[in-house]
Amino acid sequence: MKLKSLKKSIAKIKNKAVFLRVDFNVPLANGQIKDDSKIAAALPTIRFLLRYRCRIILATHLGEPSGKVNRKFDVRPLATRLTKMLGANRLTVSKEIIGAKVTTAAKKLKPGKILFLQNLRFNGGEENNNLAFAKKLASLAEVYVNEAFAVSHRSHASVSAIKKFLPAYAGLFLEEEIRNLDKVKKPAKPLAVLLGGAKIKSKINLINNLATPAEKILIGGALANNFFQAMGLSIGKSLADKESVAVAKKLLKNKKILLPIDVVVETNHGPRVKIIDEIAAQDIISDIGPQTIWLFASILRKARTLIWNGPLGVFEQPHYRHGTVALGEVIAARSRGKAFGVVGGGETVEALKLTKMEHWVDWISTGGGAMLAYLGNEKMPGLD
Repeated sequence: MKLKSLKKSIAKIKNKAVFLRVDFNVPLANGQIKDDSKIAAALPTIRFLLRYRCRIILATHLGEPSGKVNRKFDVRPLATRLTKMLGANRLTVSKEIIGAKVTTAAKKLKPGKILFLQNLRFNGGEENNNLAFAKKLASLAEVYVNEAFAVSHRSHASVSAIKKFLPAYAGLFLEEEIRNLDKVKKPAKPLAVLLGGAKIKSKINLINNLATPAEKILIGGALANNFFQAMGLSIGKSLADKESVAVAKKLLKNKKILLPIDVVVETNHGPRVKIIDEIAAQDIISDIGPQTIWLFASILRKARTLIWNGPLGVFEQPHYRHGTVALGEVIAARSRGKAFGVVGGGETVEALKLTKMEHWVDWISTGGGAMLAYLGNEKMPGLD
């Protein structure tokens, strides 16, 4: 996909007021940021705009406040961390998103300074893609820059409707994101796709779109439970849902889909390895088994392009993370040379970090759902 490059358009942007939509939707615990990698990803674009004396109106969402003010999702912790990362006090935090006070603050903003708007999702117009709300956001600036790939598959006001009122450009990281994802859209073969997680719905288009170029599509995690149930196999008390099972029945016709042959189940006597047709009524499937790890790894080791989205078990628990970590290590070891590896999705990246090898992977996407949508050739309102 061709994007309007920020670097190539700097003559039209320097000294301007820029509405910069970022994705600082980071994990918080007791008001403290647990992982600031999304903030770090936007730093090159922020510094680039500041270097050219732009006035930045910075906006993000945080959490799911459902269109209401919820101080649990206040952006001030984000602003504090960004200030520390920039190494200079260039930033003012607004208590509001739109309104007379925000308009005045934006007009008074000096070159090289940042006005950080309050959480966009405190206003219901954001997720409703409300045109009037988008117009008010746009009135604060002269140029729009999207540095929020993770929500670019959403029809939200600050991602989609706002572009009706301002000339729009791609942020530096977003541009790099698309460049790397385009590499797996036209992959060096063989291509191996590893999918975990829970629901199939978000992955249908990806599976269908990659069915032709892929050598194998490896399915694990709770995702596989839906396929087992569609095959008439017992999954005990494991997670599955009717909608996903119905979809799985149709996808089973695809002979490139490969399912686990053994699993690790949680029982009253602790973890046990079982073949998939031995699952008892009280068992809970919590990881892939050793035979499956060996089988999946043998396919991943031959691939020249690798895509991974979704953990393969309850990786948060030490007893049930072996499959996820083992295959994460294979993907990392195969990347940067023998194969081009792409990993995406919040939980997937969290699991990858358990390997201590995340820096070996060619590209770690900032958006799980957005990555799946883009690779599945779905509509991307934020990129139009």
